Amino acid sequence: MALDESYIVELFAAFGPVAVRRMFGGAGVYAAGVMFALIADGVIYLKADPQTTPAFEHEGLKPFTYAAKGRKLVSMSYWRIPDRLYDDADELASWAREAVMAAQRATEGKAAGHRRKIIPPGGKRPRRRK
Repeated sequence: MALDESYIVELFAAFGPVAVRRMFGGAGVYAAGVMFALIADGVIYLKADPQTTPAFEHEGLKPFTYAAKGRKLVSMSYWRIPDRLYDDADELASWAREAVMAAQRATEGKAAGHRRKIIPPGGKRPRRRK
């Protein structure tokens, strides 16, 4: 099955309009500017979080993983969709809505106070005052 842009847009039609953007060796699927799905190696993965991961685990599915530099395996918070969803537009739409909400919760969590520490040039962190 070819997962080209027109196929993805048609597949998610019951969910609503989506945009597909190429990235690295695959693509991201967006709804209202939020990336909620990842396409890699001809497989669709949906965004998951602690609230939605149990549904994927119940189906016996696995998260998306890739080999990082140094051959370390990295797991992401995108999980493979059940194969039946490729043929069930209404159920796919339901899973997609959950994935969008998971992506929104992740975005809100990052914006709600997880400040990054800024390291000045030279790589040394400033000393804390006592």
